[in-house]
Amino acid sequence: MTFPYRKRISQIIPVLVGLILLNLSVRTISQEVRNYPPGEILKSFTTIPALSIVLAVGLTLLNYVALTGYDTLAVRLLRRPLAYRQTALAGGISYAISNSVGFTFFSGSVLRYRFYARWGFSIVQIAQIIAFCNLSFWIGLFAVAGVFFLVNPPAVPNFLDFPFDSIHFLGGIFLSCLLGYLGWSAINRKKRLKIGRWKLPYIPLTLALAQVGVTMADWVLVAGVLYALLPQPISVSYPAFCGIYVLARLAGIMSNVPGGLGVFEVVILSFLSPPIASGNLLGSILVYRSIYYFLPFAIAVLLLSFYESRQRSDMKSG
Repeated sequence: MTFPYRKRISQIIPVLVGLILLNLSVRTISQEVRNYPPGEILKSFTTIPALSIVLAVGLTLLNYVALTGYDTLAVRLLRRPLAYRQTALAGGISYAISNSVGFTFFSGSVLRYRFYARWGFSIVQIAQIIAFCNLSFWIGLFAVAGVFFLVNPPAVPNFLDFPFDSIHFLGGIFLSCLLGYLGWSAINRKKRLKIGRWKLPYIPLTLALAQVGVTMADWVLVAGVLYALLPQPISVSYPAFCGIYVLARLAGIMSNVPGGLGVFEVVILSFLSPPIASGNLLGSILVYRSIYYFLPFAIAVLLLSFYESRQRSDMKSG
């Protein structure tokens, strides 16, 4: 096969991958919306104060700003100059779609490959970006869960079938892992961090601390989105709710269901209903999913569609 053909194929494959992901995204959001009839969604919105919805949308926006920090720090680690608008585009679309599509590692990795390969990053560098972003997610989980599980640990519901009755011990393990990671960054100055098949360059302590800060902000803000939508007055403090929220998300992640759909709701209900009526609580969760999952998902699909359209136009003109 001659070189021009190989070059042509290398241009077509990423576009095909992007179109496949776009199609998967549209199908997924269609299935999700069918679970929640439009009338039910509108009714849920009307029962929540407008100020609460505005606050939830604002916190969602801030959360996605924090999410763009994952890719921004990853590119900085590789010492590759790249405009923030590019890392924000790659990170924002990847998270908005993978959060709802599920199989986060696969869907997020494919989307990042699509963007960064187009911007001249090598396969090795893209793999390092993917590894850093996935590591960052767990760093944030360990940090937030470690703090809230130790300070105010929620009881583990029986239906979760965890191998322990209290997550206080789990919080200690999470914080120990986090401190070990920061200690490794402070002491080690030569060896790469290896996670399975993935290898990361040495992560300086300042960058590791920034990583912890960004990822903790991500978790705290997303918990705030749902907390802002809960029926008022609420007897659960925000710190206590953060612990419940993280546990519900952890259970959803372990289930591998897109967005933790179903599992997440059951855990939240087991803690907050009663005193909050289950119908009102489900309404708040429904609006939360609409604002935090469906709205960014729809915007990301439109952005991805526009981006792919421009790439196809550039290919034809090139």
